[in-house]
Amino acid sequence: MNESRVLLRHVVATVAYRGGKAIRNAGPGFANYGAPETSRTPAKILAHIGDLMDWALAMCEGRRDWHDSTPLAWEKECERFFGSLKKFDDYLASEKPLQVAAEQLIQAPIADALTHIGQIAMLRRMAGVPMKSEYYVIAEITAGRVGADQATPSKEFD
Repeated sequence: MNESRVLLRHVVATVAYRGGKAIRNAGPGFANYGAPETSRTPAKILAHIGDLMDWALAMCEGRRDWHDSTPLAWEKECERFFGSLKKFDDYLASEKPLQVAAEQLIQAPIADALTHIGQIAMLRRMAGVPMKSEYYVIAEITAGRVGADQATPSKEFD
């Protein structure tokens, strides 16, 4: 596997780790927090992240597909988040050729997903269900670990 794919898989695992932390134990009531008429709710943001990962996979395959999904129930949307990451990571782990530059994947769908994960984390604090901060540099993030079964945080703080 070439260096670009190794790096991409690590970045995708980082999205899974940070995204998993942002959605874990938020509760189904959090899905519609905020002012849905003027901004995206957490459920809409999470659906958008799933769409971004689906788009990243389409880019890898040389397709120009974009879908603007209607959010599912919170638990189903959380499952979709990890499922879309797995499909993308599976492609990256395969021998199939990338039809897009790794840099384009990082600068568009992946960077956008990380931005939106930050929005979810901020909305959690505003909704009264904050998550602890973490010293991410020592987090156990492993390429291929893109499901809900993420490592326990190494060092969290308030």
